[in-house]
This record gives sequence, C-alpha cells and structure tokens, in this order.
Amino acid sequence: MLHVPVVLVDATVEVPRPARPGDAGLDLRARTGAVLAPAGGRALIPTGLLVAIPEGHAGYVLPRSGLALHHGVTCLNAPGLIDAGYRGEVGVVLVNLDPTEAFEVEVGDRIAQLVIAPVPEVVLEVVSVEALGETDRGAGGFGHSGAR
Repeated sequence: MLHVPVVLVDATVEVPRPARPGDAGLDLRARTGAVLAPAGGRALIPTGLLVAIPEGHAGYVLPRSGLALHHGVTCLNAPGLIDAGYRGEVGVVLVNLDPTEAFEVEVGDRIAQLVIAPVPEVVLEVVSVEALGETDRGAGGFGHSGAR
C-alpha cells in the first residue's frame, strides 16, 4: 500500500478515490466549472488537490473513457505527468472534440483519473548503434505492424 499525502484546497474538494475496489485510477473532480466550445474548445480545470508523490513514483493524469465516448471530451496532454517534486494544484487540460456540441464542466464532475506508478531512475548511456542489438522489429516505426 502506497501512502500519498494530499491537501484539499477547500472544503468542497473530495479526496480522490477509485470508482470501484481494485480500479487503478483515482477519480479527479473539477473544482471550478467551464464551458468547452465545440471543435477544440479547451480549458485548464483545477482539481483542488495538492499531492506529495513519493520519490521513485510519478502521477499520470488520464482521460475518462465515458467522457470520450459520450461527449468527445478528453485530456489534451494525456497522459499528463506529475513529477514527485511538484507541489502545486493538480490541473487537467480538457478538450472538446465534438464538432458541434459545447460541453459544460460543472463543479464536482469527474473529469479525469490519476494513476500513481513507480518509475525507475534512468541514466542514458551513449553507445554505438551496433551496441543496441538487433530485434525482429528493427527500426520499423509507425504503421510497421501493418494496416488495421
């Protein structure tokens, strides 16, 4: 069990919790409302949450599938990355991809999910291309595995 200290910026903010036992994501809620215009309207929505993610971990802000499916609303920079050293308010950049309908965010709406996961400390080492070794995929990138 990983214990993560949180501060709620005011009495209206709820502690994020998973929707169901065993869910990986903690539901983030809107602290303020906003209207996202159709066809790309976006806004930074504050959550009212400050977190102290432990060293060796990171927080990832991820979209909610229901908002994407039913309204065309998603997180613009998904996944949003929260580093262990960050102590400001967690915000979510939402974008409305619906071509014709505006989307209203209301205070308390579940707008994203927060997943906290371990991350290794990484040191990059410059080597020759041969030292990378060969794989079946090689340098095949986007679309390399075939269409659909």
